[in-house]
Amino acid sequence: MTKLSVNINKIATLRNARGGNMPDVLQVAMDCERFGADGITVHPRPDERHIRYKDVYDLKQVVTTEFNIEGYPCEKFISLVKAVKPAQVTLVPDAPGDLTSHEGWDTVTHLDFLADLAAAFKEEGIRVSIFVNPDPRMVAYAKRAGADRVELYTEPYASMYHTDRTKAVAPFVAAAQKAREVGLGLNAGHDLNLDNLAFLKENIPFLDEVSIGHALICDALYLGLEKTIRSYKECLLPGK
Repeated sequence: MTKLSVNINKIATLRNARGGNMPDVLQVAMDCERFGADGITVHPRPDERHIRYKDVYDLKQVVTTEFNIEGYPCEKFISLVKAVKPAQVTLVPDAPGDLTSHEGWDTVTHLDFLADLAAAFKEEGIRVSIFVNPDPRMVAYAKRAGADRVELYTEPYASMYHTDRTKAVAPFVAAAQKAREVGLGLNAGHDLNLDNLAFLKENIPFLDEVSIGHALICDALYLGLEKTIRSYKECLLPGK
């Protein structure tokens, strides 16, 4: 069964827009779990424009499913992850000023850097996932870096989905097969939604986890959070 990890960054963005504690990030995380989420994802950035570093420490105390912290491995981020010890850290090559992630790691060029990070996090008992483009070579070098999993950057798939979904998914299937071949677990995330998620799962049935935030929170405005989480999990059922 592919797990659904709900990224709650957008909840923090809404809270930060007015100050105070509405909506309550901790309560939303617990409600996501109650409604069926298999994990909670956060992506703290240096400017704390959505999830704050304090949120991450506080969430550690209440999250009972898998806690995934993703982000660029600056010194502050590394220290945070080592202190919190989530189930998983996802290394993302986004610059501090980036609005959102827009590409995966070049695991060939950054092999030594990523290998040092992976070793350090694994010493703390943290599973390491590396965010990569759907390129079998990048996947293979993530394995050489010592990753436990890769997360496929799925924005290109989402962008092409309504034009030619078979062509859109093809490079992701190839990258996924490489991950399986070299013994890596497989995650996916970025711009996945209720339209395109089931087809991705159908073509890559051995996906371990998808991390979804923006689209899921947007859908929740209309459907409600409980129904939305249930709908996303239905997309991940075998045979969907």
